[in-house]
Amino acid sequence: MSAPLGAHISTVGGVPLAPPRAVEIGATAMQIFTKQPNRWAEREIDAAEAEAWRTALAATDVRFVNAHDSYLINLASPEPTLRARSIESFRAELRRCHALGLDALVSHPGNFIDDRDAGIARNADAITEALEAERGPTRLLMELTAGQGTVIGSTFEEMAMLIARIPRALQARVGVCLDTAHICGAGYDLATDYDGVWARFADTIGLDRLGLIHLNDSAAPLGSHKDRHALIGEGAVGDAAFARLMQDPALAAIPKVLETPKGDDMVTNDRAMLAKLRGFADAPRAKRRASPRPRGRPR
Repeated sequence: MSAPLGAHISTVGGVPLAPPRAVEIGATAMQIFTKQPNRWAEREIDAAEAEAWRTALAATDVRFVNAHDSYLINLASPEPTLRARSIESFRAELRRCHALGLDALVSHPGNFIDDRDAGIARNADAITEALEAERGPTRLLMELTAGQGTVIGSTFEEMAMLIARIPRALQARVGVCLDTAHICGAGYDLATDYDGVWARFADTIGLDRLGLIHLNDSAAPLGSHKDRHALIGEGAVGDAAFARLMQDPALAAIPKVLETPKGDDMVTNDRAMLAKLRGFADAPRAKRRASPRPRGRPR
């Protein structure tokens, strides 16, 4: 069975309305927001909503669901009020994911603002506090970034450093989400050095940490440190890299989710992109001259 493949799905009107929308595009994976991502207002998932969600999800072929947390959260902030509010919001995100039984919560590392090492420490400490307080089935996936401004996590080494600061007892609950547009912006060239990029990821972070791939082409150039998503094949990553990614045995079990532009409706572009990606997966595989990549660093 192929890995779950899908897209970010709207939850307008309520979280239980998302699964039927996933069916409309033929998704077997989906990403959602559990609240409005640009507002601080938090909410809890009650038993009735959780039951309605599970019933709706059971009627689909979706096998993997993750949420993406609020864009306002900055766990690395040096400003005490913002950091405290961010931790509170992050904990609420985890509670909603646990209540819905989601597979993963994707979170961007924060902006350090003042000092990078201090920001990494604050980010790790906040994650630790939240994970210790909010326990449940959902795995936290920290998303690699493009490196704009003072954001943390644009290099494999820095992401590994962040995760290493989280106590060992919590390590199994933490993984990584790799966004193809973000790493392009950060300077990792999947188009011309596919094997090299993944070898470096495996050696630095470990493929066992990889819990999700966001499939996005990049409207910004390689190494631009800009986060600009484009349709598959219409950016700096390119069709050839996505074809290799869809055929890569080392990534065969990793869920993959589109965050590409929706266009005029919520269905047409996603259907077309998913069909294209499945076409890549089903195409005859090109013979490779590169030696096999390591599957992960020793632990």
